[in-house]
Amino acid sequence: MRSLLKSGIRRIAGAEDQTQNNTPKLPRGKHNASVIAVAAQKGGVGKTTTSVNLASALARYHGLKVLLVDVDPQGHIYTAIKRQVHAGGGALSSVLTDEHGGREVMEISTETMVDGLHLTPCDPRLAGTEDLLGTRMGKEFILRDALQVTRTHFDIIMIDCPPNLGNLTVNALVASDFVLVPCDPSPLAVNGVDALIGTVSTIANRLNPNIDILGLLMTRVDRRNTKLNQAVREQLEAAYGEVLMPVDIGINNSLSQAQMSGLDIFEFAPDSRGAQHYEALAGHVVELLNG
Repeated sequence: MRSLLKSGIRRIAGAEDQTQNNTPKLPRGKHNASVIAVAAQKGGVGKTTTSVNLASALARYHGLKVLLVDVDPQGHIYTAIKRQVHAGGGALSSVLTDEHGGREVMEISTETMVDGLHLTPCDPRLAGTEDLLGTRMGKEFILRDALQVTRTHFDIIMIDCPPNLGNLTVNALVASDFVLVPCDPSPLAVNGVDALIGTVSTIANRLNPNIDILGLLMTRVDRRNTKLNQAVREQLEAAYGEVLMPVDIGINNSLSQAQMSGLDIFEFAPDSRGAQHYEALAGHVVELLNG
């Protein structure tokens, strides 16, 4: 019985190998992307705004080839920059749920009007993918595997995560080298940071020992509330010290107006404070990655 079982396993394995060998393989590039997950457990902290405008700034002002991966079923990335996205691309869910594996994220990405900036299109079916991933073997590593060749074609890959700690967010964290955590100056957001950092620590211990915190970014900072801002900054500094970004993103009407218009802040209002803040953030991120 054991010999028959082994023979059967060999036949099955051989069939799977043949299927995978028939899958076209993309050629490897000459890059080695840093993969950054932009994650926050609480919504409304400027996560998508940060993903879009930081990615655009890295491409515009630092000449980097950037891929923006949207794993949030709400698809806010596409909405925020839709007027600058070229037609094309495909569904990320089709890559993540491919039972044979071997597909790459870059296969379904598309270009934008910003030189060097690519993204994955809006995909509402990711909501169903969240549940499907729960039934897959090695479910935490699916996105990581789908970026193996993709990361050799880009300098930076940024992953915009859903505002929760479900299967899609865990996949993003396992696939990432760094996590950028936006946090507005509110008690609920600070509590969310604590929960997220705890999750990242668990993932580092069990699934991805290479992940690190790129930084905590204070967003939606109202310059008029100096006491509150200072209190939150001191609380974050006491808990997380040097990982708190020296650059804050202030409240700026141009940022929300740019999103409504489907443009990044640099196209919509290049002289605005919002554009200045994200350009400064991109400079700091480049220094951290090069350091």
